[in-house]
Amino acid sequence: MAAPGEGCSEPAGREPRLRDTPEDICFEATANAIALHPARPLLAAGDVDGDVYLYSYSCIEGENRQLWSSGHHLKSCRDVAFSQDGQKLFTVSKDKSIHILTVEEGRLETRFPKAHSSALNCVLPIDNHVFATGDDGGALKVWDLRKGDAILEARQQEEYISAMAVDGNGKILLTASGDGTLGVFNVKRRRFDLLSEPQNGDLTSVVLLKRGKKVACGSSEGTIYLFNWDGFGAASDRFALRAESVDCMVPITDSIVCVGSLDGVIRSGAWDGEAVGRAQPWSGTRGGRARRACAGAHRRACGGLGPCLPARSSLGPVPVPRAVNVLPNRVLGCVGQHLGEPIEQLAVAPGGQLLASCAHDQKVKFWDVSALGGLVVDDYRKKKKKGGPLRALSGKAAGSGEDFFADLRDEAEPEAAAGSDSDGSG
Repeated sequence: MAAPGEGCSEPAGREPRLRDTPEDICFEATANAIALHPARPLLAAGDVDGDVYLYSYSCIEGENRQLWSSGHHLKSCRDVAFSQDGQKLFTVSKDKSIHILTVEEGRLETRFPKAHSSALNCVLPIDNHVFATGDDGGALKVWDLRKGDAILEARQQEEYISAMAVDGNGKILLTASGDGTLGVFNVKRRRFDLLSEPQNGDLTSVVLLKRGKKVACGSSEGTIYLFNWDGFGAASDRFALRAESVDCMVPITDSIVCVGSLDGVIRSGAWDGEAVGRAQPWSGTRGGRARRACAGAHRRACGGLGPCLPARSSLGPVPVPRAVNVLPNRVLGCVGQHLGEPIEQLAVAPGGQLLASCAHDQKVKFWDVSALGGLVVDDYRKKKKKGGPLRALSGKAAGSGEDFFADLRDEAEPEAAAGSDSDGSG
């Protein structure tokens, strides 16, 4: 097993200092997946060699520590997730297996060796006993650890399940798929409910917003689609980002999400409910499904190694995380970047103060997103030069350095504004 370094720290010889964010954590292989513990400063990561690592992280320089590692997977580890009580770590792999490890020791507690007929792609804990998995063939399974087996099996989508989300009651499970559809499943009744109409490109991510009244899905075409909770059949709105793709997305607040893209940028932004045109597709030489598989879900098609990706110089802008506000719809700016490397996954620490990202540069980076939690985005938007640089949301972010807060109100959002964000719009 290739052991990663403790971090990408500066040379020793001076007193440790307090940083705004933890130092980067470096790996010897590309990290496909990361997760942050729900209560403690712990980060789990799975890499393309099938190894899983647990780190403690700290804003004190030199204090990141590897706690344990596990090499039980035979092929690339595709996803990792902590249980809701934080005592277990779920991992899924291209070798079709599910592993459940103890967080304290990294001991393999439960193993499902051939859990699916295709390579596994994602895992989502629903409660402390029930979890869901999705594979490359579009199959979904919901498992109950008390029974030791699957309690729901379905294959309603034609291509890989890229991401999943569940409502606060653990009843309705949503699945985003490479065939462009959003699947809706009732976990409590153990049944399939419906599929949305196909969208342009692969759906690569899915999150709940606006107190559960809105669902946002990212796509390989660089567009975010919005669905009303009671209207999953068709998207109620779409928002085209200035990005090659939306490969991963996490909510920071009830209205603000951060998205990671093939261009290596992490963006933050918002939606205002007005329909916009679809984003222009990647202009590479490959077409159709092959192009989308490389651009929108490269780790699924290539096992995380990325041999099917074009040369870095052809990918356009430098990859960075972006912040996006929903209703009103705004790209708020750039949170951070992995220079020239596609972003694989994002994770948010408890409290929404810290964002972690992993990319093909074999690093996990941390970003301070604490300022986003108190922001209120005005409906008014100033005209700005089309194609201009994204606003930098932190000192580590790529951008012009101009004041990000210029277009935002400092005061708290009035209660009356809660009804003006088109939550119930079709």
